[in-house]
Amino acid sequence: MTAEQVQVLIRAGVPMADDMDLRIDRLDERGALARVPFQAKLVRPGGTLSGPTIMALADAAMYAVVLGSLGRVEMAVTSSLNINFLAKPKPVDLIAEARILKLSRRQAVCEVSLFSAGEEGELVAHVTGTYALPL
Repeated sequence: MTAEQVQVLIRAGVPMADDMDLRIDRLDERGALARVPFQAKLVRPGGTLSGPTIMALADAAMYAVVLGSLGRVEMAVTSSLNINFLAKPKPVDLIAEARILKLSRRQAVCEVSLFSAGEEGELVAHVTGTYALPL
């Protein structure tokens, strides 16, 4: 699947992704690059992007990289997600770079690095997660 096809599939299946303006910018052999453009409605008290926004982007990036590797496996589901919040995101687009660490018949173990646009050297969050794959 292409980045555009995955973006359409995610937005159709999860309407919240459309509300966040989730974008899949790249999907290739290196992994997936996804983004949520900065919007004031995604900011929590304290002036930072909300945790649910960060987690949703990470999860969507993992789903994108799984779809990019396996094709249209819509019934792949998150079975675990571990997140470490490392820095306060800047008030700019939030970027997620996802890759598959291990792919087997039943699961895909993924890693996601999240950062503020223009600040690629400073991680906002680091995520590992597993997608259960349909048999």
